[in-house]
Amino acid sequence: MVLKVYVSGMSGNKEVKKRQQRVLMILDSKNIQYDTVDITEPGKESEKEMMQNKSTSNGGTVSDPEPRHPLPPQLFNDEEYCGDYDAFDMANEIDTLEVFLKLAPADTTAVSSAQIELKQENGNAKEDGEKAPAEGEASEAAAEEKAENEADEKTSEEKGEVDEASKDKDKDDEGCEQKQISQATAEVTSAIPFQSHQVDATKDAATMQLLQSERDAAAL
Repeated sequence: MVLKVYVSGMSGNKEVKKRQQRVLMILDSKNIQYDTVDITEPGKESEKEMMQNKSTSNGGTVSDPEPRHPLPPQLFNDEEYCGDYDAFDMANEIDTLEVFLKLAPADTTAVSSAQIELKQENGNAKEDGEKAPAEGEASEAAAEEKAENEADEKTSEEKGEVDEASKDKDKDDEGCEQKQISQATAEVTSAIPFQSHQVDATKDAATMQLLQSERDAAAL
């Protein structure tokens, strides 16, 4: 049984190239023997057709999620299909790569347990990912509420300062009016004795004139 990795040496898809390199690097690191089949080489038309016909996974990428034909890398054990890059990567993550490549008998219990653990890890990661935006939204809402409260407090303080200034102005105006009234009262009060003095002087002059007249009459 020979493991075959079908690749494209002339692919213009960067993601396909990276996937091919990663598959070969992992196989080399694990000392797994394989043959590389470049479907773009001359004379490989039959190999390319076999790969496209027997590959049940299309190997879709981000840039080409629904390709017309299965994209490399595709893996076969002789002519028995193993899977595409995503299936290869999953098997490598859960440590069942030899089973995936049909190089070892399948241990159903081990595979199932590993898949369950991976799903749980993915589920926890998803929950954490959902929780993080929720916490972020709560923090943002709290920050907005705090900002609104600070704005209300600032407005209240400014209003209090305006009211205090208005009160001070009213007090100043009231004091000014009171001062004007006091000055007017003082002026009136000071004028009254002067008028009384004038009246008294007039009375004294009349009295003196009368006495002089009486004196003149007595002299005659």
